[in-house]
Amino acid sequence: MEQRRTRRFKLHLPLAITRSGAERVTMAGRTTNISSNGVLFTAGRGPELGGPIEYIITLTGDGPRSVSLKCIGKVVRAERVDPGLADAASGYQVAATLERYEFVRAH
Repeated sequence: MEQRRTRRFKLHLPLAITRSGAERVTMAGRTTNISSNGVLFTAGRGPELGGPIEYIITLTGDGPRSVSLKCIGKVVRAERVDPGLADAASGYQVAATLERYEFVRAH
């Protein structure tokens, strides 16, 4: 049985990849789960394995304005999604570390 060091939270939130490796990109995705060390999400294409990644998670709340979490990490896994799964349209399931983050408020 696999044992994790940190607790994972199943959160399905909008995610946008803004940098993959050395290139700037704009790619939408959706989180599957989040922990203090990383995030698992779906995306249209697989980012470079082992490369740096910058992504923004939009946190939804009760108020009229959303808050975004700008994250920097490293891609540790990228696997093609089985076409029979509900998120198959997303293409890839990606695991990335969460090394640094900052809150960004919408104006």
